[in-house]
Amino acid sequence: MNKNQLRAAYKNQLKKLLQYFIQGLIVLAPIGITVWAILSLFNVIDDFLPNILHRFFPEWIGIDAEGNIDKTTGLGFVLIIAFVLLVGRLSSVFMVGRLVEVLDKVLENTPGIKIIYGSVKDFLEAFAGNKKKFDKPVLVSVDAADVWRIGFITRLDAKDLELKEHVVVYVPHSYAISGITYIVPKNKIKPLTNISAADAMKFTLTGGVVELDE
Repeated sequence: MNKNQLRAAYKNQLKKLLQYFIQGLIVLAPIGITVWAILSLFNVIDDFLPNILHRFFPEWIGIDAEGNIDKTTGLGFVLIIAFVLLVGRLSSVFMVGRLVEVLDKVLENTPGIKIIYGSVKDFLEAFAGNKKKFDKPVLVSVDAADVWRIGFITRLDAKDLELKEHVVVYVPHSYAISGITYIVPKNKIKPLTNISAADAMKFTLTGGVVELDE
């Protein structure tokens, strides 16, 4: 085998190694990022929750010989999940539900606070809860006649804006939590009936790289 053949074989091996490395990243990166995000959340909660518990319930959380607060890995996360579940369960009880409604009205009518509270509440309820808004995926043409974006109808008409023959469509950006709201004529949209709203959202947020389940 001459030098040129050796060089070519060497380059082929390098290409294969590079290909294997990229394939390995594709497999490991999503897993690694997910594990890192979960562990980071665990650590953040475990760092501040024991301090709070020790302040109010010092007999529950002890202090070691060096004066540091004892921490049980995962305990804070479990307590947060249990607290959220408890609030969710109690909110379905009539009296507690009425109390939550009163608190909700107070926060929504408090100057300054109502902007933050109302925005967060509406955003979360748009994805879940009883007021889902992003459940009507459509194709919307806003740039050119044959160019389409994936969006979600949030209002079936825009009569409040004196545009009764228009619909309000929210178009999310890819790889971002932002988006644009368009008010377009009804003939500028095409309902997406062959895929779910969740798949349409995943397709949009990932730039169209995910597989769609019909």
